[in-house]
Amino acid sequence: MALAPLAVTLFGMPYYALGPAERVRHALHPWLKPSGYLGQATGLVGLALFLFLWLYPLRKKFRWLAWTGAVGSWLRVHTAAGLVIPLLVAVHAGWRFTGLIGLGYGAMLTVALSGIVGRYLYVHIPRTLDGAELSRDEVAEQRRTLVKRLALTTGRDPAAIERGLMAALTPTRASGVAGVLRRMLLDDFARWRTLRRLRREWTRPPAGIRSLDRRSLDEALDLARRELALAQQVRMLDAGRRVFGYWHVAHRPVAITALLAVLVHVAVAVVTGMTWFH
Repeated sequence: MALAPLAVTLFGMPYYALGPAERVRHALHPWLKPSGYLGQATGLVGLALFLFLWLYPLRKKFRWLAWTGAVGSWLRVHTAAGLVIPLLVAVHAGWRFTGLIGLGYGAMLTVALSGIVGRYLYVHIPRTLDGAELSRDEVAEQRRTLVKRLALTTGRDPAAIERGLMAALTPTRASGVAGVLRRMLLDDFARWRTLRRLRREWTRPPAGIRSLDRRSLDEALDLARRELALAQQVRMLDAGRRVFGYWHVAHRPVAITALLAVLVHVAVAVVTGMTWFH
């Protein structure tokens, strides 16, 4: 989805570099102006994707829509579409954002950027494959299972493995939205360093301990990555839920504002005949 508007942008660089008066006389103007063949086509695709984004809240709310796919899969598509829409709209606007168009585009860009933050918070709350949140007991059971599988794969003592993994996350308290986000980022960096250390230890172990082959190493690192993620998530569970709730409160009104701006823009364009299909 991103390649098409990028290709149009590269193709139209000579046109987009001109001012409004020079664009009117350019050969690409009938194609790349907002009401042009390519300009309006990208706008229509962006509109379709923007309306599609609102199906994700419906999927979360109504359980009988489970046949359409898991909530996690819906979120991945929702995120990808949300990141592509600003690029499509930029091509539709001819890469010029003035007046009300600029305000509407700013709202849409804010929604896309806040969606990245929401996605980051979402994955830091332990969930099942269908998107339901896990309880602390369910997380603890999953962690015990992962440590047992990790011990079987590596041939190491389960208690030693658990101590090594827990040492990666130093206990600390985080307060406030900024403090929680900072703690999550530091934990992510600590998990990355721990996995690098484990790769070295399992590839070049001390004398008397067998090294892992490539397949076992990849499996062990995957298990360790999942166990560390669960350990971080359960530690930040209450704080993560609280910050995610704040994010919802801020994200929804901006998204509604962007939707209203888009609908008004489309209505005005259709009523005034600023389309190539009227």
